[in-house]
Amino acid sequence: MRYNRIRKMDISNGPGIRVSIFMQGCAFHCENCFNPETWDFDKGEEFTDETIATVLDLCSDEHISGLSILGGEPMHPKNIGATQKLAQAFKEKYPNKNLWVWSGYTFDEYLKDKEVMKYIDVLVDGRYIDKLHDFRLKWRGSSNQRVIDVKKSLKKKEIILYCE
Repeated sequence: MRYNRIRKMDISNGPGIRVSIFMQGCAFHCENCFNPETWDFDKGEEFTDETIATVLDLCSDEHISGLSILGGEPMHPKNIGATQKLAQAFKEKYPNKNLWVWSGYTFDEYLKDKEVMKYIDVLVDGRYIDKLHDFRLKWRGSSNQRVIDVKKSLKKKEIILYCE
C-alpha cells in the first residue's frame, strides 16, 4: 500500500481546517479526474506505521477539526486495509474529531458492510462523472456523488445525507 501525499492544512476537503492524506492507486480512471497522478498503484510513498504516526501527530493541533482520506481510491481492495488501520487509529486517538472519506465505490453497493465504515463519519461516494460536473457542489465534483452521514445511515439502515 502506498500514498501520494499528505496535506498538513486543507480547507477544501471537508469542514474546517483538516489534515488530508491521498492514497495511491485507483482503477476507476474517471475522465478529467482532478488527481490522475494517484492512479498508479506503484507510485507514491510507502504507507507504514510511521505514516500513521505522522498523520496522527499532524491532527493533534487544536485547530485541526478532522482527517480526510482521499485518493486515488482509499477503498480499493489493495488500499482498504491501510485505510481501515489509519481510520481506526485516528478515531481511537481523536474520538471528537471527524473523519471524512472519498470513494468511487458506493455505500449501498459495496461499502456499507465493510469494517472500516464504523470509523467513518462522512463518506462522499460515487465515481466522478465529468458530464455531471458542477463547480457549485460542496465537497464533491459531480451531481451523482453523495455526501453521506455514515453513522446515521448505518443506524437507520438507509442512506442519510450529511447536513451541515
